[in-house]
Amino acid sequence: MAVSTETVMAIKTYQNQAEALVKNYLLADPFIPYTSVLGGIFACKVAYDLTQLISTFYIKAYNGLTKIQRIEWNNRGMSTIHAIFITAMSLYFVFWSDLFSDQRHTGLVTLRSSQLSIVGLGVSIGYFFVDFGMIFLYYPTLGGKEYVIHHSLSTIAVAYSMLSGELQLYTYMCLISEVTTPEINMRWYLDTAGLKRSAAYLINGLAIFLAWLSFDSLAGYPDEPLWLSSDLFGSGSTIYHELDVVWEDHKGIEESLGKKTLTDVAMYQICSSHGRSDVPPPAFFIVHDRGENKKR
Repeated sequence: MAVSTETVMAIKTYQNQAEALVKNYLLADPFIPYTSVLGGIFACKVAYDLTQLISTFYIKAYNGLTKIQRIEWNNRGMSTIHAIFITAMSLYFVFWSDLFSDQRHTGLVTLRSSQLSIVGLGVSIGYFFVDFGMIFLYYPTLGGKEYVIHHSLSTIAVAYSMLSGELQLYTYMCLISEVTTPEINMRWYLDTAGLKRSAAYLINGLAIFLAWLSFDSLAGYPDEPLWLSSDLFGSGSTIYHELDVVWEDHKGIEESLGKKTLTDVAMYQICSSHGRSDVPPPAFFIVHDRGENKKR
C-alpha cells in the first residue's frame, strides 16, 4: 500500500519533534531532576516505615486493624508528609520567593525555574510513582479508577513542568491544593480508630470545609481563571474522593456533603467574590432549626 508524500512528511515532523523533546528535556542535565525523583521515592519509603513504627507502639487502634487497613494507614501517613512538604514548597514559591517576582527578574514568568523548584517537583513525582504503584498493587482498595486518572494526569503535568522548566509557577499554584490532604487523612484515621463521634472529628470536618473555601480568597492572584480551575478541580477533587465528608452539629446530627453540595458552595463563593447576586446560596447554607431539625 503506497503512502502519500504528505503522510511521510508528517511522520518525519513528529519524529523530529520527539527527538528534540528527548534531547532537550529528558537528556539535558538529568542529574538534578532524576536524583530528586529517586530522593522522593526513598523519602516515601522512609515515611511509610516511620508511620508503621510509630503507629505500632503509640496508637492502640493500629494493632487491631486488618492487614489492608494497616497498609492504607501507612500509605496515608506517607501521603500526609508529602502534602505538608509540597504545600510548604508551593507557598514559598508562589508568595515569598523572588524567582517569580517581576521586580527581580525579566522575561516571561512562565519560563522561569531554579534548581530548588525542580527538586520540589521531582520529589512530588517520586511520591506519585510510589502511590501509583501501591494503588495498582492493591487495586481497588487504595483507590479506584478516579485515583488512577488523577495520578496519571498529575504525574504527566508535573513531570513536563519539571523537565521543561515551563509553567512552574502555575504548577506550584495548583499543588497548594494539597493543603487539604492532611485533614482528609486525619478524618480517615479518626473514623478508622472509632472516633467518629468525638470532638476531634467535628473540628476536623470544619477544618476541611474552611480550608477548601479559603482558596476563594486567593482567586485573584495572580491569574484568576487558572487559579479558580485549580480550586475546583484540585482541592475539591481531594474531598470528592472521600465518601464520608459530613457536617455534624452539636446534637450529633450528620448531613452528607455530596458532590453537588460542594460544587454549589464553590460556585456560590466564586460568584459572590465577583459581586454577583443572581446566584442563590446553596441549601447547605440555610441555618438548621435546632428544635425541629428542619431547614428554614
